[in-house]
Amino acid sequence: MPMIAKQNDRKKRSLLLFAGSLIITLINCQNGFCGIETRENNVVKAVRKAGPAVVNISSQYEIRKNSNPFSGYGIDPLLDNFFRDFFSPELERREKRTSLGSGVIIDGMRGLVLTNTHVIEKATTISVALNDQSEFEATIVGMDPDSDLAVLKIKSDHELPAIEMGNSDDLMIGESVIAIGNPFGFSHTVTTGVVSSINRSIKTAERVFHRFIQTDASINPGNSGGPLLNINGELIGINTAIFAQAQGIGFAIPINRAKRIISDLINFGEVIQAWVGITVQPIDPTLSKYLDIQGDVGLMVTAVDPQSPSAKAGLREGDIILSIDGLKTTDISTYQLKMNEISADQTISVEYSRKGKTARTNIKTAIFPLDRALELAGQRLGITVSDLDKQVQSKYDVLTNIGVIIIKIRRGSYLDHIGVKPGDIIRQIDEARVENMADFKAAVVKYRNKPSVVLLIQRHGNLYYVNTTMKDN
Repeated sequence: MPMIAKQNDRKKRSLLLFAGSLIITLINCQNGFCGIETRENNVVKAVRKAGPAVVNISSQYEIRKNSNPFSGYGIDPLLDNFFRDFFSPELERREKRTSLGSGVIIDGMRGLVLTNTHVIEKATTISVALNDQSEFEATIVGMDPDSDLAVLKIKSDHELPAIEMGNSDDLMIGESVIAIGNPFGFSHTVTTGVVSSINRSIKTAERVFHRFIQTDASINPGNSGGPLLNINGELIGINTAIFAQAQGIGFAIPINRAKRIISDLINFGEVIQAWVGITVQPIDPTLSKYLDIQGDVGLMVTAVDPQSPSAKAGLREGDIILSIDGLKTTDISTYQLKMNEISADQTISVEYSRKGKTARTNIKTAIFPLDRALELAGQRLGITVSDLDKQVQSKYDVLTNIGVIIIKIRRGSYLDHIGVKPGDIIRQIDEARVENMADFKAAVVKYRNKPSVVLLIQRHGNLYYVNTTMKDN
């Protein structure tokens, strides 16, 4: 009997050990550690979660071809004008083209779609197709060429699937990422990779883009505007195919940098630059020696607008800006990038040095007053302009009422130096068309922080592009 009892005890212990082992195995399998790789991995889950919010964007645009066969061959301009009389602009050939890209729904209730500006900027009609094959016509809410971001709106009788926002400020080099888009028209193509680098600057033919996420996930034409996801299926960036020469190198706009731009585009239709009202300059070795300071400590305030938020916060000429919201400002590019991320009506913390003593102040940013735009044009461009009313048309013998006319130009200013005269008409400033005084004011305020702008000048029926500085002159 004792021998049988011992055998029964051993059997009970074996059964208990087996049961315990089985329970542990089942728990591990449930958590993904059972030793057998499951096909439904984290990438599959992330794509399933975010995929319905990814859209295919098809935009149609027109290109115009001159009917004058002698135009553009470098012949004498007088002959070009002569031939133009025989080949009327009305006879221009117009060809329709289609551009394909991607986007992602960021607000399902309002039908808001985020994409790249270059996907839709020339479009006459925009079509948005969802993963379920439903299709909508889209309108442009706002776009910002400087950041290459645009927001579209589509109307639906039900709530649309929307992406979940992630955090691009805590990205790790080597972290897994997923790109979804429509490269070459192949809808909802998924590629994977890792974060190769952060804070990359990319120079294109038109401009320099700053603070991009670099990834080795394939991003091709058609991917532009689509989402870059983390492994949890959250939006961390907007893919952009602006560096097509590279193989295995993709770039995305960090979503945290995009959030402020998205907000402005939705609320105002454009990005509103925050106004603080100071002018700063780097501290060169000569100035550093004069001030008896060592190294790149900050930027010197060279001017403070007396009516500005900075003046109200107590900043003065000669102060040295050390940091903004904790970010050290040792060079102009860092300062400008930081200011571009700040919204109007936002309070920022500024650390500065005055006569060797460090202090801190809070500045509540504002929108530059539109009623000061003409004063700003006088300071930066050296011109006084007027609407093209009948009295002005008669005085300057002009027939058009589109644009604003220069009625006074400061002697010695840059525009005066290159030959711009009173009576010349401004039709465009950079990308902004100028049809009236309101357009002119808005464009001057919008581009006030740029070192230079391109003006489209009309004189006696001829159009000229003029590059000019936007510094006080």
